[in-house]
Amino acid sequence: MANDDTATGANEALTPLPASQRVFGWHDHASLWFSLGVGLLVMQIGAYLVPAVGTRDAAIAIVLGSCVGAGLLAWTARLGCESGLASAGLMHATYGSAFARLPVLLNIVQLVGWTTFELVVMREGTQAIGQSVVGPSLGTAWGGVLTTLLWGAVLLALLAGSMVKLVRRFVSRFGLPLVVLSLIWLTWQFATRLQAKGLDAFWARPGDGTMGMFGALDLVIAMPVSWLPLVADYARHGRRSATGKGGLGSLGSAFSGTWIGYALANIWCYALGVMVVSVAEPGTGLVTALLLAQGGLVALGLILIDELDNAYGDVYSGSVSTHSLLPRWSVKRWGLLLAALCIALALVLPMHTLEPFLLLLSSVFVPLYGVIIGRLGGGQSVSPAGTRQLDFGAALIWIAGIAAYHALARWAPQFGSALPTLAATFVLAWLSRPSPANGASALAQSRG
Repeated sequence: MANDDTATGANEALTPLPASQRVFGWHDHASLWFSLGVGLLVMQIGAYLVPAVGTRDAAIAIVLGSCVGAGLLAWTARLGCESGLASAGLMHATYGSAFARLPVLLNIVQLVGWTTFELVVMREGTQAIGQSVVGPSLGTAWGGVLTTLLWGAVLLALLAGSMVKLVRRFVSRFGLPLVVLSLIWLTWQFATRLQAKGLDAFWARPGDGTMGMFGALDLVIAMPVSWLPLVADYARHGRRSATGKGGLGSLGSAFSGTWIGYALANIWCYALGVMVVSVAEPGTGLVTALLLAQGGLVALGLILIDELDNAYGDVYSGSVSTHSLLPRWSVKRWGLLLAALCIALALVLPMHTLEPFLLLLSSVFVPLYGVIIGRLGGGQSVSPAGTRQLDFGAALIWIAGIAAYHALARWAPQFGSALPTLAATFVLAWLSRPSPANGASALAQSRG
């Protein structure tokens, strides 16, 4: 198989990765997904929970939603690891090679949007740090252009290298310890402030009723669910366990590493967001509150560097998906082109007005992966793409799931949208999945 450095017609995304290229162990999966789970956006969403719900309800939602969301990521990671297929390959195997082009294309649009948004977040965080150190000059329009180009250049440099080497040599060995130390320091700073204000009062703080428990769960689970279209692109590089089955019993599996790594990061960052908003002065933004903490400048700087992992993860997965549609260009070449596009968009688009659109677009992937897990998550072998053009039942369940998601958000928001839609699409896809005998017959006919 061609590697990232070669532009050939071979479709790497729709072909199982050979065993020789599967090098990720448990530590690699856990480090990668802990790093991807840490981010300023997660902390900001965590800050929305309080005072909408009480502190105790927020804690329950954070722990439960993180474990459920990370579990879905881990399940999808197991599919990618066992099959060796990228996310686009799983979509083709579920929906058929013709229809799957639609969700793959939507995923590319989503990932370009989120990469652009990450560049904006890094730009604004850098400008905030710069203004606190050298003055307001970095807050000008030219300062924004320079910081955007700086982060964009770093992103391009990372994409010019190897994803596997980046994860194993930098993220696991250097990036992860620095980020953990930053989180420990910030947690200590804000926990000390909470203790001074009274932990009992903080813990007993009621909500104002603007959000229910299910709504809070929806908010927490939104972040891990947003990574579902990406996870297999990395998990396919994982070594398979000796038994050929993923699971918690296999320490080398993508399943346990992804679940534990992401769940810990999600819980930590959401909880830190709750702590920050509980001690900050009214009207103080999250970034400003972090900067005001003792040592916050260094800690925020390290978190911003880690934010680069999120941008890299989005654009790399977008390049894998684009390669699946147009395999004449390699994954690396598509990555560089998409990164250049995202840098240009970050310079001209008002990204904060696009955030609702990005969240709306993300909603299509909740039912999409409810169907994928329902069809492929039962332990059966996953056939590569190309066995059929359209799975009408899977496509119909996905479209109905999108309608249900938005109907719940509009007419029954107290029940949330993500969890009910995931559950319904999963059950329907599970009950309507083809039997192994029928699947083998269809595969034989397609090859005949």
